Amino acid sequence: MIPLHDDNPTEINPLVTIALIVTCALVFLYEVSLPERAGETFVFHYGAIPASIFGHEATLSEDAVAVPVTLTLLTSMFLHGGWMHLIGNMLYLWIFGNNVEDVMGHVKFVIFYVVCGILAAMSHALTDPTSGIPMVGASGAISGVLGAYLLLYPRAQVLVVIPLGIFMKTMYVPAGFVLGFWFVLQLLSGGMSLGQGGGGVAFFAHVGGFVAGMALIGFFKHPNVRFFAPARHRGWHSSDW
Repeated sequence: MIPLHDDNPTEINPLVTIALIVTCALVFLYEVSLPERAGETFVFHYGAIPASIFGHEATLSEDAVAVPVTLTLLTSMFLHGGWMHLIGNMLYLWIFGNNVEDVMGHVKFVIFYVVCGILAAMSHALTDPTSGIPMVGASGAISGVLGAYLLLYPRAQVLVVIPLGIFMKTMYVPAGFVLGFWFVLQLLSGGMSLGQGGGGVAFFAHVGGFVAGMALIGFFKHPNVRFFAPARHRGWHSSDW
């Protein structure tokens, strides 16, 4: 299932969601503008490398680290490995991020997004702490947004595209089904990827981010927003903090 949009309106302009999308797009455009070798170096400098995070720098080349290790947990969220990686992440962020930002306010959403992204990166790093392969992408942080959305609006309707061979079918599906199915898929794919080594999709970053979002949403949402809302309810105004 490929989500296209939800039927869940917002009450504030999703300025942070838009800023994150624009920033990721600009960083990626810079990435692809670099020569191949320089592009690889850029990813190694600013991606989150498990071996570096856990103090195994001896396994890395001297030019693999350009910023403090803790900072790469942040910078890695704005790098992407290809056009489809970027587009897929930004599509999910655009569909679900605005509603989560709406129930927190702008500043809290920034903090929530960054914390979920860091916890997601650590979840991936723990699966192979000596790996010298950099992790890049916003999907860990966005997974936190998805976990929060699941608890907030499981009954919101999401328009999805379902590939049926050479045909495509569009239909509205409850967000709880879309996000629940997505999470189970990440969990199963992560389990099958254990011990395989090499690069690929950081499934456990998705799992860790999703769980983090579910665990943290209660601390970040506006007090008047209840879980499992049948639809976007009005009558309150979120603060910018």
